[in-house]
Amino acid sequence: MMQKLISIFNPHMGIATKSNIINKIGKGQTEIIMPTANHLVMKIQGKSNTNGNKKSAITIVDNGLCESKSHVLAEKLDTLLKDDNGKLQDPGLYIEDLKRDLIGGFAFITRSNKWITCATDVLGVKSLWYSTENGFAVASEKKYLEMTGYYNIEKVDPRSTPSYDTEEGTLHTYSTYELKPSVEPATKQPDEIIEELYRLLGESVSRCLPPSRIGILFSGGVDSTLVSMLCKKYSKQDICCYVAGLENEIQAPDVQHARKIANELELPLKIIEVSLEETEEILKKIVPLIETTSVPMAGVALPTYIAGRAAKEDGINVLFTGSGADEMFGGYNRHKKATDLNSECLKDTLNIHLKDTYRDGLIASELELDLRSPFLNRHVAEYALGIPAALKLNEKGNKMILRQVAERAGIPAEFALRNKKAAQYGSKFDRAIEKLAKRTGYKNKTDYLKNMEKNYKPKLGVLFSSGKDSHFAMYKMKEAGYPIECLITVKSKNPDSYMFHTPNINMASLQSEAMGIPLLEQETAGEKEVELDDLKKAIEKAKKEYGTEGVVTGALYSTYQKERIEGICSELGMYVYSPLWHMDQEEEMHKLLEEKFHFLFSSIAAYGLNNKWLGKEITKNEIDELVKLNDKIGLNVAGEGGEFESFVLDCPLYSRRIEIKKSTVINIDEYTARLNIEDAILVQKDRTQNE
Repeated sequence: MMQKLISIFNPHMGIATKSNIINKIGKGQTEIIMPTANHLVMKIQGKSNTNGNKKSAITIVDNGLCESKSHVLAEKLDTLLKDDNGKLQDPGLYIEDLKRDLIGGFAFITRSNKWITCATDVLGVKSLWYSTENGFAVASEKKYLEMTGYYNIEKVDPRSTPSYDTEEGTLHTYSTYELKPSVEPATKQPDEIIEELYRLLGESVSRCLPPSRIGILFSGGVDSTLVSMLCKKYSKQDICCYVAGLENEIQAPDVQHARKIANELELPLKIIEVSLEETEEILKKIVPLIETTSVPMAGVALPTYIAGRAAKEDGINVLFTGSGADEMFGGYNRHKKATDLNSECLKDTLNIHLKDTYRDGLIASELELDLRSPFLNRHVAEYALGIPAALKLNEKGNKMILRQVAERAGIPAEFALRNKKAAQYGSKFDRAIEKLAKRTGYKNKTDYLKNMEKNYKPKLGVLFSSGKDSHFAMYKMKEAGYPIECLITVKSKNPDSYMFHTPNINMASLQSEAMGIPLLEQETAGEKEVELDDLKKAIEKAKKEYGTEGVVTGALYSTYQKERIEGICSELGMYVYSPLWHMDQEEEMHKLLEEKFHFLFSSIAAYGLNNKWLGKEITKNEIDELVKLNDKIGLNVAGEGGEFESFVLDCPLYSRRIEIKKSTVINIDEYTARLNIEDAILVQKDRTQNE
């Protein structure tokens, strides 16, 4: 089984290597080993505080596409980095020159003197993630950093280079080589472009070929068919194409076309069809694997995983794909509406690392496969992105210039010109997910996938008011195992805000300190509906600064608040959790006491209540009184009608409790008043507290 490793630099513990456990290596020697084609291999030596002239150490993961070996690049790096006095400088300043020597998909880490620097290829075929919490940590997969307790995690941008100074404990980020469309195709005739593109793709395939059998992820589309024909032409070893689809009375379109094309072109083909039941079992494995519950991502991951698994079972270690062709040649439906097709193609190509290649890389890592994508070669990409848009998309169809290259490679026009459905539809796995969702009682495919992964716990921010409901909702989510990254408080200048709790909101910072959870504050004038823009800013800030993927609300029955929060989060692509929604109000009040929540009323605004309710801790007696008022006049026991607001003094989330030193009651009328907390401190809990 492949080792899943990360590397960590911490000035207090040296370097650690994450496998099944963390093995600490003493200060003064560091060694990180990731011995596979899918994980970074790095060996570093030297102390965390070094002023010597140690030579650079560099290790590369390159998918067989790099022209230079590690020791050659390390020597070149040393030459680049030496200043006039012969000392090594920050490699981040010169890494662009180094990256130019690497053509295909790669990732590397280098240690030069006091700097640890990491980088990937310009397209991000290989991925790296890093964190600067407690030193510097880097991993080939995000989940490995999370498993080790890191949450403030960033993806290494393919067009930038992070370089960490181990002496100063600071991170420097440098912009590096940009992908630039070639100007050459615009000066050539279509026939010349076809020949040059055919040559570049042939070179890319040749560079990718290992000295062993290879597999091709095959769908019968022009991209995978062209790759297959080039592999057949240049490989000295046997090849085999693999296609996967849902087992059904009517065969999946990809399977039908793959069989027909393979027979015509004499391509060895293995067809793998799986039942609906087996599809569900595979989904349980790959949904957490690909780190997302996105329906399209899961739909594409299924045929990739199933075909890849079959290839691995056949003893194949290298699997070719046609990834990147749609992005470079205008293969998506949205490209038909583009006003500037090549700008869209460039943007899509530069962003392919955010989803597609990372997803495929995660699957390959799990299966111990090496994925190779000839289109994702820098020379191919730069040339393809410079081809005039009219040669890519016209009245005859999309990717036209690539289809002509396919004909040049010997693929009959019948197959070269065929349009195919996206992988999730052509394989019928999107339909499978829909059937499984309905069969198991879920309203839609998204909910089905979200609930399938038991360990899927997105990082959350809490919409925090200082009152009982936001505290209790947070407590329930934390008890369920969800990581709470921050508190989000909107401070409204309007005391009658429809959206936000206002009494003693300035004390939220003290509560934040009691819990040890960072507080993010956003001010608003409190104008109805306009204040939602300020809430959106706060949630966006939490997403950016703390990596939150969703928010927690304390909503019980207020559809006004809940719907508006859900609307904002829908725009931002974030989850919303309302664990108290439609909980019985009397039950909630009693549950709070059972769970050792200590709170008081900070304002009242209802017939039946007066200022005597303010400032005293709520007990079972007060709840009984509220129940009587509910029976008598319909007062909401939990204050859901705005009858009162609360302030939490202590709860299981607190390491210390709040003690109010000074407060003032402000009376507005007989039934309306508020408690203004002027001074409060944190004090140690009694030994019997919360027992």
